[in-house]
Amino acid sequence: MKRIGLLGGSFNPAHVGHRRISLAAMDALGLDEVWWLVSPGNPLKAGRKDMASFEDRFASARDMARRSRIKVSDFERRAGTRFTIDTVRKLRRTFPSTQFIWLMGGDTVAEFHQWKHWRKLAESLPIAVIRRPVMIVRSTRLARWAG
Repeated sequence: MKRIGLLGGSFNPAHVGHRRISLAAMDALGLDEVWWLVSPGNPLKAGRKDMASFEDRFASARDMARRSRIKVSDFERRAGTRFTIDTVRKLRRTFPSTQFIWLMGGDTVAEFHQWKHWRKLAESLPIAVIRRPVMIVRSTRLARWAG
């Protein structure tokens, strides 16, 4: 049985942090691949004015995933889903012999209770919370940021 990690999100834009947690999850969980599910419209980010187009976000994800076992997917767009629970249900029907593991950055856990049917989602597949790596910022940048 194939083991696939699922990382959903806006990918606005995709960045090295997405790549790092995906590669770390592959190693730690023995995953065959990680699929990045680029959301056509994240309900928790509705109305944001800084959201790039789906095409631009998808292209940035594809560029960031290059030369890896990360596959960028427009499944949600094709399936017409916007909520993770609906996406997971359709994925399981479409790929019945695949074991899916939902991957979540540690920063997302605090809002997990806001997701549609989050309890049902947690019962329906394993969820792996991946701690995002600490970013090292040069002190001159930090000093400018701190004011």
